[in-house]
Amino acid sequence: MAVGTENGHQPVNGKRTGIILIALVLAVVVLAAFVSLRRSQVPVRVGYAERQTITASIATNGKIEALDNFEAHAPVATTVKNVYVQQGQWVKPGQLLLQLEDADARLQAARAEAQLKGAQAEVAAVEGGGTKEDVLTTRNALVKAQADREAAHRNVEAMQRLLQSGAASQAEVDAARNQLQVADANVHYLQQKLNGRYSQQEVGHVEAQQAEARASLAAARQLLRNSNVTASREGMVYSLPVQRGAFVNAGDLLVQVADLHKVRVRAFVDEPEIGKLQKGQEVELSWDALPGRVWKGTLETLPTTVVQHGTRIVGEVTCEVDNRDLKLLPNTNVNVAVITARLENALTVPREAVHQDAKGQYVYQVVNGELQRRDVQTSISNLTRIAVTGGLSDGAVLALGATNMRSLADGLPVKPVNP
Repeated sequence: MAVGTENGHQPVNGKRTGIILIALVLAVVVLAAFVSLRRSQVPVRVGYAERQTITASIATNGKIEALDNFEAHAPVATTVKNVYVQQGQWVKPGQLLLQLEDADARLQAARAEAQLKGAQAEVAAVEGGGTKEDVLTTRNALVKAQADREAAHRNVEAMQRLLQSGAASQAEVDAARNQLQVADANVHYLQQKLNGRYSQQEVGHVEAQQAEARASLAAARQLLRNSNVTASREGMVYSLPVQRGAFVNAGDLLVQVADLHKVRVRAFVDEPEIGKLQKGQEVELSWDALPGRVWKGTLETLPTTVVQHGTRIVGEVTCEVDNRDLKLLPNTNVNVAVITARLENALTVPREAVHQDAKGQYVYQVVNGELQRRDVQTSISNLTRIAVTGGLSDGAVLALGATNMRSLADGLPVKPVNP
């Protein structure tokens, strides 16, 4: 022990041990402070202020329709006699598409034509004073009656001369005059019969019969023409729901033809959004069957009224869409976005980052691990982002929300969890 003290080994070892203990204590204190600081930082999700093109739009649904659509319906209940085309076939104007059984139509046309001829004969008889035989008989009777009237007139003159000479009595003269009156009345009757045999009501009746017969014939001929369905314009047979031998009821759809290189979309906009609509606005279409494909058009017609559409109160709009590859099919349900505004190279932030209070709109920017309130001015927005016109710079890191549901506040220490 004396040797150890004299050589000085024990004091040196004690000094080193003390230094080590002090270092360990300091490390524990620093570690505890670091851990304490780390625990006080609130984990937040962050977003960024970025430059991009932003569009504001009205999202809704719509349905594809054919432009200048031609469709034929069965005029009567009958059967399909022949079908000359196939679905998807391109046809020309006047081309025969299908034929219906037309035996009944031909029979109706023949009957209507016979009725018209009979009505025309009746009208001619009325206008001519009767049938040809009636007219000839009446004319012969009129000639005889006129001759009888002339003879009666001469007889009256002769009796008057005889009365002056005393060879005839006044009674004989009066009898001759009566005979002349009878003959004159007979002539007048036959003249009336020849020229005005029928009353105005009778003439109107036969003329109405003629008009009815003419209309029946026109309808029968139209029915006969409709039994042969021809294309009224060039286009594609995009719907052909019948086949040869099938029975169809009156009004059943037979065929639809249209040029589908351009189609119309009819969309329904909710009432609160109608005021944002203007003719010429860009319209974008998408179809769930072809994800990622977008068709574009321009708004052509605006709502003229609002109607109940399911559970919605909507106005109806339409636009034409280029469909040169024929991918959009009639009656397809599509997603419609009417572009109401567009900003190029706009500074945008996530919608979730923007807050509102009595002072206006603001965001929380992450600066050196703390939140700092920034008052901002905004313009248009879409479903996910808002354009900022003042109060922020490009690339700003913005707090979206705390992952532990803690409320954000100015000066709050935070740690981004998705840097």
